[in-house]
Amino acid sequence: MQPPDPGMGDVRLAVDSSSAHAISALIYGTNERDLGGAGANLTLGRLGGNRWTAYNWENNASNAGTDWMNQNDAYLGGGDTPGEAVRSAVAAAHAAGAAMIVTVPIIDHVAADTGPGGDVSGSANYLQTRFRRNAPTKGAAFANPPDVRDATVYQDEFVAFLDQAFPGARADRQRTILYSLDNEPDLWSGTHPRVHPEPVTYAELVDRGTRYASAIKGVVPEAVVLGPVSYGWAGFVNLQGARDAGGRDFLEFYLDAMRQAEGTAGRRLVDVLDLHWYPEARGGGVRITGQETGADVARARVQAPRSLWDAAYVEDSWITRDALGGQPIRLLPRAAEKIAAHYPGTLLSLSEYSYGGGGHISGALAQADALGVFGREGLFAATLWPLADDQSFVHAAFAMFRSYDGQRGAFGDVSIGATTSDAEKSSVYASTFAAMPGRVVVVAINKTGTPLTAALSVAHQTLPSRGKAFVLTSAGAAPRAAADLAASAPGAFTYTMPAMSVSTLVLE
Repeated sequence: MQPPDPGMGDVRLAVDSSSAHAISALIYGTNERDLGGAGANLTLGRLGGNRWTAYNWENNASNAGTDWMNQNDAYLGGGDTPGEAVRSAVAAAHAAGAAMIVTVPIIDHVAADTGPGGDVSGSANYLQTRFRRNAPTKGAAFANPPDVRDATVYQDEFVAFLDQAFPGARADRQRTILYSLDNEPDLWSGTHPRVHPEPVTYAELVDRGTRYASAIKGVVPEAVVLGPVSYGWAGFVNLQGARDAGGRDFLEFYLDAMRQAEGTAGRRLVDVLDLHWYPEARGGGVRITGQETGADVARARVQAPRSLWDAAYVEDSWITRDALGGQPIRLLPRAAEKIAAHYPGTLLSLSEYSYGGGGHISGALAQADALGVFGREGLFAATLWPLADDQSFVHAAFAMFRSYDGQRGAFGDVSIGATTSDAEKSSVYASTFAAMPGRVVVVAINKTGTPLTAALSVAHQTLPSRGKAFVLTSAGAAPRAAADLAASAPGAFTYTMPAMSVSTLVLE
């Protein structure tokens, strides 16, 4: 049903449920260990990052790479119990109602021990003495506990261990354990030079991905596998200058290769194109991913999520200036177009991303905007990577979608059409529920330093006449209840968005 005109406003927000699609439950995720501490009611965790590239599941040893003296240690926890660093984290995620992305090392060696001492000098025998061979398949019966005397760690045996530990994880498409093909291999020669001193190549990464994805699917045919877990723009384009790039776009090459691998294997091996996104956008010469909160960088931060989708927005970054010749990034549509052309049916995820400003309202606005975009654009999964200890406002932005009332009140599971008359000043996202289609939940964002009156129209099967409002402002890093809404006519509302705010409107 169509509502009457709501009248004049600083911005016009229009919601229309005639276009709709399901929102993936897995876009509300984090790389933080404490899923409850990141705003509660989150849906996905991830065991990822540089530490997991050389993780030895048999003894929970890992290697810090150049993050800390190429040191082996017990940083990931788990003690001497095989796989415990992963098992305990997956169990905690499941207890919180969340799924977990588990990293499967696809590099040739993993840490042998948790003993002290790193290697800053590049000693000749460090690889031989402090690492063990890593292999995709065992080719023999699995053991639990594994044989730690055979000098080789097998990843199909690791997957079998997890499958045995969590037999209920083989649910339908929304599985509770997903498998990631390592972490940022395009940077291995810089992050893990003792294990992989030479830059990775196109051919090598496809070969590794194919072998290890086959090993995972050989144990759990229904598994969801993510790859290539690329770190950023130069990785997407040419695998960080790989010597066999030959002018070919890496993501297009990878998708083509995985499509061909499916034909050879007789089943899909990589289900999800997984990328990392740390925006290069700047404000006043300062990159937004830091914690700076000056007016220029805050203004750039709240606009930066537009580079996920907006063909009319060109951020200030080296990507738009040097790589794209002044053209917009359009990250998610760009990736979706590559998928459609080179491997249809592949899902898309961002297993690391951050907009900075974790302790500031500008970080909250950017985070909320990104979550809205993820649902509207059909992203399969996303997990925040916090870049500073203080994530209080970013956590509050999650709460605006996942627990705006402190009681797990959530944005809907069906995305419906929502537009704003001014994308620079505001953003709007709308949803309903498959099981509760009469309720509409709207998230509206005011990116300006002054209040904005929104003329809101809601075209829906039943026009709403009232609503509750919850707001997040610079006054505090938590949602708070605001005055109830009453429609001037069914489906027509006027709502004043506070300056620099996120509002969640629950309409019925």
